[in-house]
Amino acid sequence: MRTAAIDCGTNSIRLLIADSEDGVLTDVVRLMRVVRLGEGVDATGRLSEAALTRTFAAAEEYAGLIAEHGNPPLRFVATSASRDAENRQDFVDGIRSRLGVEPEVISGDEEARLSFDGAVSVLATAGHETVLVIDVGGGSTEFVAGTAAGLIAARSTDMGCVRYTERFLQDDPPTDGQIEAMEAEVRRLIAEAAAEVPLERVTKIVGVAGSVTTVTAHALDLPTYQPERIHGAELPVTAISAAASELLHLPREARAALPYMHPGRVDVIGAGALIWKCVVEHVAGVTGGRVTSAVSSEHDILDGIALSIADRVR
Repeated sequence: MRTAAIDCGTNSIRLLIADSEDGVLTDVVRLMRVVRLGEGVDATGRLSEAALTRTFAAAEEYAGLIAEHGNPPLRFVATSASRDAENRQDFVDGIRSRLGVEPEVISGDEEARLSFDGAVSVLATAGHETVLVIDVGGGSTEFVAGTAAGLIAARSTDMGCVRYTERFLQDDPPTDGQIEAMEAEVRRLIAEAAAEVPLERVTKIVGVAGSVTTVTAHALDLPTYQPERIHGAELPVTAISAAASELLHLPREARAALPYMHPGRVDVIGAGALIWKCVVEHVAGVTGGRVTSAVSSEHDILDGIALSIADRVR
């Protein structure tokens, strides 16, 4: 069956139209627009008119594509920025009028579950492995551990590349003091997540979303953004840490010139890279050297949403 899934996060809004058969998705359309819906939300608690206008324009574009492909069942999921905004009803009303569905402003736990489902759906995972999926978003980062049998535990934390760029990394490139302050807060939230998610039991780390895949592209020194090389790439923790540190310290002009850098990620990649770096280093440490690498996945919450629609219809 054909389904349409939309993931509206703090930084981007993405569309997947896919055909599903026996739990396997075949892409028909996969598209991303960086709309920065969460711009300023951390400070003001509100979605700005400019951010809503950008998001609604993308929704109108997606409505046309969904109609072109037969108006399949649609699920629209909104995450961190929409959860936090006091005027989120303006967002809900605007999306409903353009797409004809009620956007689901989901909890962090539901976001984590969908990210896990999407990431592991396309990766070979042994039945005994405890997989940790990390979704580094614009406003939040999800920690979710599970095995082939299902979830073990999940935790959503209020740290993301947009939120922490605005909160900590005001200079370009950021100062040592700004980086130290952000890193201290990131490591504090990782420790909080570890109280609920058994990071010491992890045997495999999978990272999803744009910050992770961009760090991977940088570590691989790709000539362009190449999803087929990024997806499934397994890198040593040392290589991830080195690539993340380089991105964090590059000035904006140099980041923008990187051939795999999406224009909408230039301003926030440093914060996203630092979060990913801290997570993989922490897990490597608490597992006593059992985990020395991490895998990147191009499949994430968007795939999880599409799979959930197929499950509902069945």
